[in-house]
Amino acid sequence: MVYQLYYWPTIQGRGEFVRLALEEAQAEYVDVARQKNGTRAMMKMQEEASEPSFAPPFLVAGEQTIGQTANILLFLGARHGLAPRAQAGRLWINQLQLTIADLVAEAHDTHHPIASALYYEDQKKEARRRSADFLAARVPKFFDYFEGVLAKAGRGGYFTGARVSYADLSMFQVIAGLRYAFPLSMARVEAGYPRLVALHEQVAARPNVAAYLASKRRIPFDQDGIFRNYPELDK
Repeated sequence: MVYQLYYWPTIQGRGEFVRLALEEAQAEYVDVARQKNGTRAMMKMQEEASEPSFAPPFLVAGEQTIGQTANILLFLGARHGLAPRAQAGRLWINQLQLTIADLVAEAHDTHHPIASALYYEDQKKEARRRSADFLAARVPKFFDYFEGVLAKAGRGGYFTGARVSYADLSMFQVIAGLRYAFPLSMARVEAGYPRLVALHEQVAARPNVAAYLASKRRIPFDQDGIFRNYPELDK
């Protein structure tokens, strides 16, 4: 099966979590919106679907269309060995992914705390206050949790121990994104979370992920995605 991934063609965004899973699994896929007239095809697909996704990303697998990042990863994890086989284990990895989604949403809101429809320049004062709280209180709260999960998982360095899951790939992306957005703050914060740092390095070194990161398929971080670098917010 060749999957069709529908997501915005110029940003990593939430679609990047799906791309990382597809790349790690070496699954064949087409990043539809990055093809000629792809964005138009994506919008048409979203409008005409009988069970439409609220927004990209969504994945077409045969006759099935699946929306929402965590939902797509739940599907791919079961099909490609990126989640435990037992239902309890799958639910646990999905729980971690949903918690990651909460962190990602808060990271986005550091630069758009009032409204996504407003430019960053229209809410800079509020963004500074939101970012200060995010870095001082929210990142440590999330990182404390995930560091504790890794400690309980034991040897192997992944959330389930020795075997990588899509939640590990997603945590790699979160750390990479936060390093881009808040390099000064992350340099200070990371010292207290050796297991999370090791997880990031371990995922980055996986052959399929490393090949993807070095390829043109990996869209660079920029000022339009979830993770944006505004130096005035990195205090």
